[in-house]
Amino acid sequence: MSSTPHIMDGKTIAEQVMAEIALEVQAWTLAGGRPPHLAAIIVGQDGASQTYVGHKVKACARVGFRSTRIDLPEETTQEQLLRTVRQLNQDPEIDGFIVQLPLPKHLSEAEVIEAIDPRKDVDGFHPSNVGRMSAGLPCFLPATPAGILELLRRYQVQTAGKHCVVLGRSNIVGKPMAALLAQKGWDCTVTLCHSRTQGLEEHCQRADIIVAALGVPRFVKAHMVKPGAVVIDVGITREPDASRAAGFRLVGDVDFEPVREKASLITPVPGGVGAMTIVSLLKNTLLAARKEIFR
Repeated sequence: MSSTPHIMDGKTIAEQVMAEIALEVQAWTLAGGRPPHLAAIIVGQDGASQTYVGHKVKACARVGFRSTRIDLPEETTQEQLLRTVRQLNQDPEIDGFIVQLPLPKHLSEAEVIEAIDPRKDVDGFHPSNVGRMSAGLPCFLPATPAGILELLRRYQVQTAGKHCVVLGRSNIVGKPMAALLAQKGWDCTVTLCHSRTQGLEEHCQRADIIVAALGVPRFVKAHMVKPGAVVIDVGITREPDASRAAGFRLVGDVDFEPVREKASLITPVPGGVGAMTIVSLLKNTLLAARKEIFR
């Protein structure tokens, strides 16, 4: 755990989880299993997507997974992409795979996600996994919400009976996060807010836990947060910064320094939720290799 007060150190927790996964992989392979194999399809040259996939490939190597990266050009057609998805569906050597989002504008993300075999859908985006999650059945949980739950668990955040406000209604974070926190075992009272929500600031001011996943830099201000609240920042935006070698800085959806003074716990950006997303993907891939979800 982080020694810095109030900080939920996703990077440190992710290191712990990766060490645990590496031990499980070692035991699995010693017992005769082959190393879990994760594939990633990336279309085009989006800088953030390239970075994310690079991190995933490195993480696989660290825990003893095999990984395959498939780079497709920007002008890839829908049919070409679907053909690649079908090839991975049918490849017995691939346990799980992801299609890195967002895709170029001319491609249909929904059609691609539906084409993925649910048994290999380690991102947890296929309607079959979404439906199973909603029903409380075994499934691949979406990686970012699963990573947030792991952080809450490891920092022993009390959730039962607490009021949680989720900002954002994306299929990747907002909707599944709200559904999971409301389920038995977490037992939150959840308010899902979005761009059309009236009285959004008042909702936030009543929240014991805020999950900010709007994609709007520094949206959550200190006056919107009640003293002692737990604040989870999912947002990540590149802001130009000439003083940095990269030419940009990463900022979240939370106005970090002022909010930090009021929150009991807060995730930083970077070093918070992002690292947990990758370890959740690895956990899903290990489950896929063991055939533990869809038998």
